[in-house]
Amino acid sequence: MNGSAVADHRLDFASPPDDVTCVHEFLAGVWGSEPSVAAEDRMAFELALVELASNVVEHAGGGERVACSLSLAVSGDGLQAELTDDGRPASVDPSAATLPDAAAESGRGLALVGMVVDELRYERDGDRNRWTVRRGRV
Repeated sequence: MNGSAVADHRLDFASPPDDVTCVHEFLAGVWGSEPSVAAEDRMAFELALVELASNVVEHAGGGERVACSLSLAVSGDGLQAELTDDGRPASVDPSAATLPDAAAESGRGLALVGMVVDELRYERDGDRNRWTVRRGRV
């Protein structure tokens, strides 16, 4: 990321026993230490990260324990996060994610993430999934 000084924050968690509550709590701490991040950016990035973590916990683990690491960098020009996990490879292309019809009971997650961030990338790196999200500051 470009911009002035960068503050890095990190959370390691595993599900089970952890769930996305730990991501909410982590982000509450980040926002408390980063008061310059606008409320709109906080809400959008929190939505993106919680939804992404929820998808990882639900799908990458395949019913088994999945270990995750979430790192978040805050700079003068934006927010960037990387979520890695040791679960099964993702079978979706985040750039092709679209909202399903109104009657669908699932399938909105990645499309919602893509709507609130400037960049959403996925790659398989060895035996780990790597999700990267970036949002410029308002």
